[in-house]
Amino acid sequence: MEQILMQAIGGAAGGAAGGKVSSGNSMGNIGNLIAGAAGGIGGGSILTSILGMGGAEGIGAMASSLVGGGVTGMIVQVVVGMIVKKMRG
Repeated sequence: MEQILMQAIGGAAGGAAGGKVSSGNSMGNIGNLIAGAAGGIGGGSILTSILGMGGAEGIGAMASSLVGGGVTGMIVQVVVGMIVKKMRG
């Protein structure tokens, strides 16, 4: 449960950062946070299973969930922002 929470927090932070870095693809603060958190949970879970840290506990596992969620959250926010921008015209 802690890993999912860390992935969501990291993803939300990554989504917010992605909105600032790529301001043309920003969906507003709430949209960036939601897209980032969803991407953080999904991508962080995939990274955790690939790296084989599913049962790991401790500060290292929490840090990897936070960073993995942040990176994937930023990626998802930018991609979703590009799609939304293209659909709006």
